[in-house]
Amino acid sequence: MDRETVFRRRWLILAVLSLSLIVIGLDILIITIALPDIQTDLSAGATAMQWTVNAYTLGFGGLLLLAGGLADRFGRKRVLSLGLTLFLLFSLGATYAGSAEALIAFRAGMGMSSALIMPTTLAIIRNVFPPHEQSRAIALWTAAAGIGVPLGPVVGGVLLDTFWWGSVFLINIPVAGGALLAGAWLLPESRDERHAGLDLPGAGLSVAGLVALVYGLIQGPEWGWSAPGTWGLIAGGFLLLVGFAAWEGRTQRPMLDGVLFRNPRFTGPAISITCVAFTLFGALFLVTQYLQFALRLPPLEAGLRMLAICTLILTSALAPMVVRRLGLRATIAGGLAVIAAGAALLSTVDAQSEDRALVALGLLGLGLGLAMPPAADSILASSPAGQSGAGSAVTDTAMQVGGALGIAVMGSVLTTRYRGELPALDHLPLPAREAAADSLGGAHAVATRVGPAGDGLLTAADRAFEVALSNATLVGAAVAGAGALAAALVLPRHPLVPGSGPGEAAPTVPEQARGPENGDGEDWLNAATGAPARRGR
Repeated sequence: MDRETVFRRRWLILAVLSLSLIVIGLDILIITIALPDIQTDLSAGATAMQWTVNAYTLGFGGLLLLAGGLADRFGRKRVLSLGLTLFLLFSLGATYAGSAEALIAFRAGMGMSSALIMPTTLAIIRNVFPPHEQSRAIALWTAAAGIGVPLGPVVGGVLLDTFWWGSVFLINIPVAGGALLAGAWLLPESRDERHAGLDLPGAGLSVAGLVALVYGLIQGPEWGWSAPGTWGLIAGGFLLLVGFAAWEGRTQRPMLDGVLFRNPRFTGPAISITCVAFTLFGALFLVTQYLQFALRLPPLEAGLRMLAICTLILTSALAPMVVRRLGLRATIAGGLAVIAAGAALLSTVDAQSEDRALVALGLLGLGLGLAMPPAADSILASSPAGQSGAGSAVTDTAMQVGGALGIAVMGSVLTTRYRGELPALDHLPLPAREAAADSLGGAHAVATRVGPAGDGLLTAADRAFEVALSNATLVGAAVAGAGALAAALVLPRHPLVPGSGPGEAAPTVPEQARGPENGDGEDWLNAATGAPARRGR
């Protein structure tokens, strides 16, 4: 594909990449709406249902860094197409799964397919858009990545009102298929032409470290945070990732240049994204329970209220301009501060303050849109052009690990405080007491079966949930606040100048309309078409 064609098609290419991201976002929460129907139809237990959610997260988070390296080595379009094809096939399998075990396996496959998709989309942006347009493109990429998450419960609610539970996976097939066909026509191929070969030890360390870390975070609430198995997995995963970073600084053919881990424009945004994802995903996990159990809303109505977070579209569009006016440090720190304010406001809600919860969701979206695009842009700009797939994977890994950690920690605080605030239920049979103490949803189910005694149980359970929700969301607010402080201390004031190499800092400059005929965009076009870049400039 010639360079002029790439330039003309760049916004259509971004639309294809955004469609690929939306289908991934849909699958993060869409299954939560269908779990009761799945559990009944497949006669599955609570542990199996938990793993239909967690298998996706584990497969996704564990393979991200390896997937980015594969894209740099074998071609970003090729890896993206493979990911979309596998995602389509695994979605079809999940649609007609006949057992909980089969569904868990297909969900794990969907997660691994998503790991092939997500980092390649961001790497392709690096190779398709000229440097001065990359910030704007990444802002739209962020909006697409974020909007799929709250859309999941809405789409799931509509499908479940009309069809069976398998339809929540069937919807992926036309979307992924459309992205695959459009990508075959529109996307240019790009790879690192000087790639020395796969870094197998680095790949092994990254996969083992991420799988151990994510698995430990997933199992923490079930095993207990003080259990040796929990801390062993988390500590082991962390040490393996430290070993990965050390190895990348020594090996002759790294997946990711080890020098990057000492670059504040790389590590600072990665820490910021982790804090953003911790609070955002943890808060969304809690809000879905608040809407469905505390407010007694049906799934579709609860999903529609989740769309309040779509304020991220506004700030994602404005983020590049804010960076030019205020700088990288102030924009990312400010976005995290807004997220902290949203989580703090969420800590004050109760069954009579739905409007306050919607405002809190709106603040979370505003902060996400401010912080995420410049953070992702900084990581990508700091990465060598030949390692843009691996650099992009760092963005996605920070988001997945931060999100898994946020759900695990904030969910654990919610459960612990809920049980601690619930009064003694000695008047109930033991199975009913255990179900009521398990969650607010369990208390509601018990209350419908115990007659007049259920009214008092519901009142006590609602009060316990409000206290637990307040404590859990304050944890998220504290993490986002700490992230804002860290960003203010660690990040440089200004981003890289558009078109400059990694490590070159200067004050931000106004955006200029530059096309493929300008020298500043020639290396970008060569990268987009696979041609070697000019040297000696």
